[in-house]
Amino acid sequence: MADTVMEALIFELLEWLAKRDRSYEEVMDAWRTSCPRLPVWEDANDRGLIMREEGNGRCIVRITSSGLAFLKQGKLLRGGTLDAGRFK
Repeated sequence: MADTVMEALIFELLEWLAKRDRSYEEVMDAWRTSCPRLPVWEDANDRGLIMREEGNGRCIVRITSSGLAFLKQGKLLRGGTLDAGRFK
């Protein structure tokens, strides 16, 4: 059960990041948790689904190609469609 919950939360994080680049601060405000059972940020980071990049004096969090593949797989399993690389 916990794995299913974690996968769903990681999927939600990736969908949120796929919409636009986010600052590290924005991501931490929204996704950091002190709950040891729900390390969404940490798991997504450890699995290479997200990455941090420095640019213009800011730290930006982006979804990786592995993260996009995870989203694609999840969308297809949920019955979603893909249109020119964008998710519906």
